[in-house]
Amino acid sequence: MSDRSAPRRDSRSGRVLLAFLGFVLALAIAGAATALFAWSWVQGQFDAPGPTAEETLVVVPRGEGLIQIANRFEREGVISDARLFRLLVTLEEADRDLRAGEYAFPPESSMREVLERVREGIVVQYPVTFAEGLTSAMIVRILEASDVLTGEITETPPEGSLLPETYLVQRGTPRAEILERMANDQTALIAALWPNRADDLPFDTVEEAIILASIVEKETGIAAERPRVAAVFVNRLRRGMSLDSDPTIIYGITGGEPLGRGIRRSELDNTANVYNTYHFAGLPPGPIANPGRESIAAVLNPADTRDLFFVADGTGGHVFATTYAEHQRNVANWRRVERERGGR
Repeated sequence: MSDRSAPRRDSRSGRVLLAFLGFVLALAIAGAATALFAWSWVQGQFDAPGPTAEETLVVVPRGEGLIQIANRFEREGVISDARLFRLLVTLEEADRDLRAGEYAFPPESSMREVLERVREGIVVQYPVTFAEGLTSAMIVRILEASDVLTGEITETPPEGSLLPETYLVQRGTPRAEILERMANDQTALIAALWPNRADDLPFDTVEEAIILASIVEKETGIAAERPRVAAVFVNRLRRGMSLDSDPTIIYGITGGEPLGRGIRRSELDNTANVYNTYHFAGLPPGPIANPGRESIAAVLNPADTRDLFFVADGTGGHVFATTYAEHQRNVANWRRVERERGGR
C-alpha cells in the first residue's frame, strides 16, 4: 500500500523552510538597514555644525590623552558630545596624532574639523615684532613684556648678534628660544650675503660688517637710502676719514637708549667715549644696535657713489654731497629749516 500523504508533508515543510528563510532575510535586511541608518547618523554627527557661535580658543596642555582632550573640548563648548568625538578619533586611528597647543576653532566647527585642526597642529600664532636698530637690551625687554612667552632670560645677548624681524610664536614658547632663532637667522643671512659682497670693501670680517651695518641702521630709517648711506661710510673708511656719526656718540653715553636732547659740544670732544667716531677714525669697538636685513645687505654692497657727506633734508631723508663745500651748503639749508620750524 503506497503512502500518498508524503509529498504533501514535503511540500508543507518546504514552504515552512522558505518562510523561515524569508523571515531571517527580512531580519537581516532590517538589521542592515538599522545599522546603515545608525552609521549614517553617526557620520552626520561628525560633520554637523558644532555648538560654537563664535571663534573659541582652547589650550590643549602637553601630556593630555584622548579622554581628557575630548572632555576639555566638550567643557569648552567646542563639541557637543565627548564620546562621539572619541569614537571619531578611534575610527580615524588618530589618538596618537593629537598635538598640544593653543587652538582657535571657527564658529560652528564640526567634530571632524576640530579633529583635523588638532591632528595637523594648526595652533594660534602670535607675532612678536622687533624693529630694526633696537639694542639687545631693548629686545630683551620686549620679550620679557610678552604674556604669550614663558621662561626667563638669564643673559642679554651680545650687541649686534640678533636679526630683528617679526617672529610668529605659539603661546608658551620660551623667550630664550626666540633669542636663539634671532641669532640663527642673522647667521644664516650673513652666510647667504657674505660670499656675494662687493670687492675691495674697507673691512675684512663679518664682525666689522655688522658694526658698520648697525651705524647705517641708526642713521636712516628709509630703506632706499641705506645703500647710499653705507657708501658714504665705506668711502670715508677707504680714505682714512673719521665716520662722524652722532648715533655712535649716543651709544657711548647711554648704551643705545634715547638721549632725549641734542649732543653737547663737550660730548663731541669727549675722548673718553670710545664710540666717539668724531674723534677716533675707523669703526667703533662694537655694534651700536642690531641691524636689519637691508642695512646688512647695504654695507656688503653699497651704492656706487663718491659721496662723503650727508645731512638731514627736513623731510625725514638726507641730502648727500661729494665735497665739503657742498656739504656746508646742505648743512646751512638744514639749519634754516630748523629755525623756521622753531619759529612756528
